[in-house]
Amino acid sequence: MEALFVGHAYIDVTMLADALPQGDDKTVATDYAISFGGNAVTAAFACAKLGRDVDLLTTLAPDWLGHMFSDMASAYGLHVHARKVKRSSLSFVLPHDGKRAILRARDETFLQPFPRLDISTARLLHLDGHMGDAALHYAKAARERGALVSLDGGALRPGLEELIDFVDVAIVSEQLCRQMSFSELQMLDWLNGKGVRIAGVTNGEKGLFWRDESGAVARMPSLIVPKQRIIDTSGAGDVFHGAYCWSWLEHPDAPWSVHFDFARAASAHKIQHLGNEAGLPSQSDVAAARAEFSPAAG
Repeated sequence: MEALFVGHAYIDVTMLADALPQGDDKTVATDYAISFGGNAVTAAFACAKLGRDVDLLTTLAPDWLGHMFSDMASAYGLHVHARKVKRSSLSFVLPHDGKRAILRARDETFLQPFPRLDISTARLLHLDGHMGDAALHYAKAARERGALVSLDGGALRPGLEELIDFVDVAIVSEQLCRQMSFSELQMLDWLNGKGVRIAGVTNGEKGLFWRDESGAVARMPSLIVPKQRIIDTSGAGDVFHGAYCWSWLEHPDAPWSVHFDFARAASAHKIQHLGNEAGLPSQSDVAAARAEFSPAAG
């Protein structure tokens, strides 16, 4: 095992429509995609697509959506360690004008304890705060073994504050800042005070506000993708996480600015495609995005 990702799995149904029906109305979507979903799950698929060997601890149900998910994971060579639930979780994703609305149904009633895995050879652990008992267990184990622990802090979830005590790289959302009543800078200070070495806050079009290895604070702007080419921003942050994990595994001695520069190009590729699977970049896709798009003005 080289890299372990821990998170909650979804099947995403993403639909493009000019308008959403109300009441008894009906409308026809212009396009749709069905894919895997979930923060750490999508990051795991992205890291695998880029070429690393990835293990994924996630929820799995014995229904037809669960079988679909297993087939998707197999196609990307993911080693899935299942924690059983009764029903698969489902998301309806509705992109529109650079935003996306999401309606979710989630089964978090676990039918068994989380699998106990041997992570003695793992170099990286990536978490999204879901499945908090497993996340904390493996974060402590990874810290003891000297593996890098990465966190996608998308929202304030139970046990998150304790979990962060064992995190090396924490990239969190604006939503988490609002939930904790922090400014971006206050969030960086809080994360660093908890022992996080590389801390950042993502903000879509504005890019990444972060503090580097030297303690310097900077904003890395997003790459400018023309508005008419932006199809679906859902999953862009998850691809960002998976891409910087890949970059670190490939080049562990490189500065984090290199990893995040690679990751923002991966995100620029993703938003031009409908659904998570279609938006997963290859290494050549990332290189193409870097060559074509320039950073926004700082």
